[in-house]
Amino acid sequence: MPDITVTISDREQKCLQYDIADDLDVWADAIIKNKANVLKSQIISVLVAHCNANDIAIATGEDAQITQAYDLGIVRTAKDRLNDVPDAPGDS
Repeated sequence: MPDITVTISDREQKCLQYDIADDLDVWADAIIKNKANVLKSQIISVLVAHCNANDIAIATGEDAQITQAYDLGIVRTAKDRLNDVPDAPGDS
């Protein structure tokens, strides 16, 4: 399991504490986990639609379904998708 560490300045901490009553570590953990949960639902939705349309058996369990979506190539990392975007005219 990856461990994500975020370093912020004292100024940034004070700014966040103006708005966030919770411990910042708890808040950041909740934000990341919520985002992952939303994306999990999106990935599984795309997988189910693809498998139903193509008569493919859907893997059992969320971890297996996310892996299946990547293995089938119906979802890709954001980095991979951005690498496929051609440069704008004049960019080099």
